[in-house]
Amino acid sequence: MEPETFDAERVTGFWLIEAEEALRVADHLMDKADYSYALFFGHLAVEKILKALYAARSGKHAPPIHNLLRLSKASGLELNEARKEALITITAFNIEARYPDFRRSFRLKCTEEYSKQQMAVVKEVYQWLRSQITSNKVSSDFLPR
Repeated sequence: MEPETFDAERVTGFWLIEAEEALRVADHLMDKADYSYALFFGHLAVEKILKALYAARSGKHAPPIHNLLRLSKASGLELNEARKEALITITAFNIEARYPDFRRSFRLKCTEEYSKQQMAVVKEVYQWLRSQITSNKVSSDFLPR
């Protein structure tokens, strides 16, 4: 039996759909005032869209990592300092929501105001990454609507 060939458009489309779903869940969680988990799902959305970009650019599966700065570098992105800082901050949502401390300091930090500000950053980064993928000319058949 021959190994399956890598279909970059299909894998990219898969990650794009996953990213859209994660962003939608983040919005639902924001609506329910479940802010720490909303930011966690914001991280997932950015991670998944980065994995879509990696697949589109490299023609390979993305590495199974969660560090957004490492994924962006592996994808060949040129980042300014503001984008680097945003990715570092968003990466922290993954760790802080997944592994809370006993004082629950991250959850206490996630006020409505803070969470809205951070979700705005997540969405700005997300849209920028999405534009990087569409500039790679991924077939529209695999782009979520």
